[in-house]
Amino acid sequence: MSRYWSDIVSRLKPYVPGEQPALAHPVKLNTNENPYPPSPRVLEAIRHELGEHAESLRRYPDPTARTLRETVAAYHGIRAEQVFAGNGSDEVLALTFQALLKHDKPILFPDITYSFYPTYARLFEVEYRTIPLDDAFAIRVDDYAAPNGGVLLPNPNAPTGHPLPLQEIERLVAQHAESVVVIDEAYVDFGAQSAIALIDRYPNLLVVQTVSKSRSLAGMRVGFAFGHPALIDALTRVKDSFNSYPLDRLAQVAATAAYEDDAWFRDSCAKVIASRERLSAGLTALGFNVVPSGANFVFARHEGYDAAALAAMLREKEIFVRHFNAPRIDQHLRISIGTDTECDLLLEALQDVLRGYVG
Repeated sequence: MSRYWSDIVSRLKPYVPGEQPALAHPVKLNTNENPYPPSPRVLEAIRHELGEHAESLRRYPDPTARTLRETVAAYHGIRAEQVFAGNGSDEVLALTFQALLKHDKPILFPDITYSFYPTYARLFEVEYRTIPLDDAFAIRVDDYAAPNGGVLLPNPNAPTGHPLPLQEIERLVAQHAESVVVIDEAYVDFGAQSAIALIDRYPNLLVVQTVSKSRSLAGMRVGFAFGHPALIDALTRVKDSFNSYPLDRLAQVAATAAYEDDAWFRDSCAKVIASRERLSAGLTALGFNVVPSGANFVFARHEGYDAAALAAMLREKEIFVRHFNAPRIDQHLRISIGTDTECDLLLEALQDVLRGYVG
């Protein structure tokens, strides 16, 4: 029945999310979720909203998410007018493509990066050009010197996990004063410096973040953009032409409570970082080459074993990791950081798999 499709649909190659296995107790290390629960304040805020304020669920939520934006702005030392809230950072990025990145010149982003970027570019008919990472999977700012309609970089990059120093981000933003530079910081809290500190100095900088990873709220779908009020206004204009109420009441109170419990957030991040270093050492001991990571995942390959075969054999043991069948990275596995127990189960399984592997 594809004869009813719009012309663009047949040209799309949709983003494929990580598998959500329907098993009782999988070791799920394939979608970069936080292995630890959100702050107890989040759960209490949701219970309160469903209790004393349950009657309010018949009404639309605040379309501007004002309380949430004020809380997040205060946390970062900026103004609420510099914060945009959306239904997950993926929606924020989609609105960014429409509002700020559709120009006469192509936008630039890495050749190995978050695979939603080319998907959005095709969906919104934004011309783009990919810039190769170097042999160590690092972004080189000088490679982005070409004329462009915008620059889009994740920091740390995904799926490689490689972080870019803040001074390099600032150098990039300063070099492209006539273009919007978007820094996607989905994983920044696990080992990189946020560029939010730069937004008052650079009106062309937009920083995108999420509560899905470091604040353990992937199920609530809340994301943000930070930037000059003119950039935020552009996002708001597109949002209000598409969905004026993107964040429901529960998502707003949950994300607000998460930002109010800074101690829980920092402790959770510290545990993930410690487990990442522990897992990286364990993988290295098994003969894997591990890319230095500033994220809640590692990117690794083993010279003697096929990555797709390893992923399939781990899956048979109900351990799920991510394999990308793409140029330059088809022999790598992206492994989310779980609890130490989950990481140990992975390492034990890999020992068994490597011992019995026949290539």
